[in-house]
Amino acid sequence: MIAARLSTDDRDADDRMARPTDPIDFKPIDVKEVQADVRAAYERGRADERASRRRHPIFMTLTFVAAICGVALIALAAANGSFSRGGTVADESLQAAVSKAEPQVRDATNQAGQSLRDAGQAAKAKAGGSPN
Repeated sequence: MIAARLSTDDRDADDRMARPTDPIDFKPIDVKEVQADVRAAYERGRADERASRRRHPIFMTLTFVAAICGVALIALAAANGSFSRGGTVADESLQAAVSKAEPQVRDATNQAGQSLRDAGQAAKAKAGGSPN
């Protein structure tokens, strides 16, 4: 224990530290009340910490997608013996997926464009046929 002496008389200081002059009034402690206070303080702390660490759901989704891609590339590298062979396999797989998906995407965009043109013509015909 570290203590500082305020008096030059060592005996007087020792006596004051050994015998407090004010009587101590002890009150019985309600354990349930103390537990409730501790629990409330804990919950406030958790809420404060959660508020300080808010995350945007889109950024978290992109982070998880990137992590999954990284794990997949590491698994390919482990299965093929090296990162260069794993990268080659990944490039070939992506190229095959792109070559299969490209015509379907092109057809879908053409159909969507044609649907928009048809809807525009139908709206013009309806507007032109109704009296204003």
